[in-house]
Amino acid sequence: MSASTDNPRNALVIPALGRVYAALHDGAETVLRVVAGGFLAIHGSQKITNPFGAAEMVEGLGFYPGALWSLLLACTEFFGGIFIAIGFLTRPAAFAGLFVLLVTVWFHWVTMDQGYSGAEKSLLWAAILLFFVIRGGNRHSVDARIGKAF
Repeated sequence: MSASTDNPRNALVIPALGRVYAALHDGAETVLRVVAGGFLAIHGSQKITNPFGAAEMVEGLGFYPGALWSLLLACTEFFGGIFIAIGFLTRPAAFAGLFVLLVTVWFHWVTMDQGYSGAEKSLLWAAILLFFVIRGGNRHSVDARIGKAF
C-alpha cells in the first residue's frame, strides 16, 4: 500500500477535516440507524393496530396464507423498526425489513409496472437497511451494550 492509502486523511483535499469526519463517524451512523428504524416503526404503527388488515393485499402478491404474512409484515415494520432504532438484534431486524422492501420494489416495479420511479423510495430504504445488515448497530446500540451481536 502507498502512504496515501495507509492513512485516509492523507487523501483528503483538506486533511484537517479528517479529525472532524472521524469525530462524527459513529454519531452520523447512529443517527441514520435511529431515523431509519424510527421511520420504519412509524410506518408499521398503522399496520400493527390491524395486523391482519393487509391479508388480502399480500395474498394478491402471492403470499399465502395472507393472515400470517400480514401479521409478519406488521411485526417486521413496527417491532423491527424499534429494534433497528435502538440497535437490538440490528442485523436480523434489518434483514427482515430488507426482505419486505425488496418485495415492495418488486410490487411497484413489476406488478404495478411503475418501473424505477415507482420503486425508487423502496430501493433507497432497501439500501439503508442493507447497510445495517452488513454493519450492525455500532458502538451506540443495545447490541454493543450487552456485548453480543448477531
